[in-house]
Amino acid sequence: MKSTLRLRYQTIEFGNVDIHVCTLRDNQQFDDPDDIALKLGISSATWPLFGVIWPSSLVLAHYIGNHQTAGKRILEIGCGMALSSLLLNQRNDDITATDYHPEVAVFLERNTQLNHGKAIGYQRIDWADDASDLGLFDIIIGSDLLYEDEHINLLADFIHKHSNSTCEVILVDPGRGRKNKFSRRMETHGFSFSQEKPEHTDYLEKPFKGHILRFWRGDMQSPPGFLANTSS
Repeated sequence: MKSTLRLRYQTIEFGNVDIHVCTLRDNQQFDDPDDIALKLGISSATWPLFGVIWPSSLVLAHYIGNHQTAGKRILEIGCGMALSSLLLNQRNDDITATDYHPEVAVFLERNTQLNHGKAIGYQRIDWADDASDLGLFDIIIGSDLLYEDEHINLLADFIHKHSNSTCEVILVDPGRGRKNKFSRRMETHGFSFSQEKPEHTDYLEKPFKGHILRFWRGDMQSPPGFLANTSS
């Protein structure tokens, strides 16, 4: 880890499970001396966003921590600090993490070691990459992924490409205004859609205004508490 970055160590509790993470101290940190991120299209303003724990990632981790994942092959997209992957790894689930940022792998390795877990499979992935060899997954998860309109089709098509015929997709959206367009794109790939407001978010500093989005196809059903809905 580069010494020019100011870092933060914290422990996040999920019931009886503690997850230890090393993150950037805040979203003002930046270190790209060789322009590696810049050449990937990551500006100095967006460079730090991967490296802090956002409310959406906490919501996803709390949700997936109570979800049935045993025996499933799971993919976390745009993992950032990979909080959900670290939590699932503690349960010895089959988890693979992906992100586009060039520094994610360094933090993931460090945080896996902090939690004394087995190595987590990781690939740096561009959603537009047609040559990805990730394979197919039973569950795909992610949080706060729809920053731009151009991400809608890229993300939906990427998920479709890496979904088994029976697949569940769980995304946490903080309310960026693109979930309806995204859900319609997912429907073209054969996915049904439901959404819910997360309950019991007292672990967050502020009320969460977003939704947990769930997509599924194949031999699956919407669980109790989820509402089939494509309205905002």
